Amino acid sequence: MSFTVSKCFFNIVRTLSRSNYTSAISLKNLHPKSSLKITTPSPEQLGDNKIFTGYIPVEELDITYSTSSGPGGQNVNKVNTKVDLRFKVESAQWLNDEVRQKLIDINQNKLTKEGYLVIRSEKTRSQQLNLADAIERLRSLIWKAVEPEPKQSEESIEKIRRRMEKANRTRLIEKKMKSLTKNNRQAPTVF
Repeated sequence: MSFTVSKCFFNIVRTLSRSNYTSAISLKNLHPKSSLKITTPSPEQLGDNKIFTGYIPVEELDITYSTSSGPGGQNVNKVNTKVDLRFKVESAQWLNDEVRQKLIDINQNKLTKEGYLVIRSEKTRSQQLNLADAIERLRSLIWKAVEPEPKQSEESIEKIRRRMEKANRTRLIEKKMKSLTKNNRQAPTVF
């Protein structure tokens, strides 16, 4: 009996594998226009922002893959999923000069001696998702450099000045009290 059941099951599986059956909730039906290819949108697709459009030419990046660290078993030991993205800031002609200089100033501690900005990603077990994460982190660093510094209003400057004065007054009062306490601990001097 079990032999016929297993043979029947095997025939059903073979028939289904040959057919073009797809579930109603398959990825092809849920996301029909998606693909696994990582692409950078062209500047025309992103708009007419003159400073930075969000477009990062992949040709300008040095991308290397290596094995990740940490838990993950055999996948971690065999598959190169960690992404090291190196970006030479000074030679990025597609960025504005001001943005380039501000990017260097903001990320001064992250730059190598050669002037490369290195971004590492080993968040996931997928090489493509780690690459997308690293590019997104680079894009957010550039957006941060593009944003103008917020101007402080007169009221906020005055509040900051008052807080600093109050902090200095309380610091001096505490210092004087500590000095008096230490002086009271000493033995009185007799003349």
